[in-house]
Amino acid sequence: MVHTVTHLWRHPIKAIGREALSFLDLSEGKTLPWDRVWALRHAEAKAPAGLTDWALCVNFCIGSKFPQLNAVTAEVDEAAGAVTLRHPSAGVLTVNPDLVEDAQRLIEWIAPFTPENRFPPVSVETVPGRGMTDSPYPSISICNHASRRALSEALGRDLEMERFRANIWFDCDAPFAEFDLVGREIGIGSARLKVKERITRCNATRINPISGESDADTLGALESGWSMQEFGVYAVVTKDGQIRPEDTIEVLS
Repeated sequence: MVHTVTHLWRHPIKAIGREALSFLDLSEGKTLPWDRVWALRHAEAKAPAGLTDWALCVNFCIGSKFPQLNAVTAEVDEAAGAVTLRHPSAGVLTVNPDLVEDAQRLIEWIAPFTPENRFPPVSVETVPGRGMTDSPYPSISICNHASRRALSEALGRDLEMERFRANIWFDCDAPFAEFDLVGREIGIGSARLKVKERITRCNATRINPISGESDADTLGALESGWSMQEFGVYAVVTKDGQIRPEDTIEVLS
């Protein structure tokens, strides 16, 4: 069965914004460059400000708790260290979140998206050398269009891939074929990765990435159709390399 890469994405601020890419440059043991570099810590967070290490996602403003964040798109200016964010109602914001004044502008731009029962953002956090992935290890997320199509059919509507915030999308004939890769070493382009585990999903996948509104019971459909709440897999980079659309996934061991 051929697994062919179709789409590549990065998400410069955790849960806030997505950017389509034409290639990925991966480094051994690292997260994707410019992926989840920053995260917005909220006022109820147990993790302190000025993080020096990874922290659980519950400390941050995330899509399952702040639905409108799912409608944000992003574009990174790598040379300037800046990111441009766009939202259908909030307009456009360009900031370098490492700068104190820009971090405050970002907090003020995101604050109106805070639901009444949630706490607003209070600080921008970054950990040198790694992205703030949902996994405690530096991961690359991989999803399968065949799985998306199966879940879409169960729900009677087409589910956008952006709901799942993966870095790599591939296509094949078999839904959930990505689970067969767990524990395996794979090659994609000139890179190698070790697939670690399935991704357990949260309510963020219920949110429409265009409107920012909940409109699909993805978790209910996964549970009723397949007795699970997993979709996609996490992998770690074991050899530097580049990945592009049309590359195929080769199982190496």
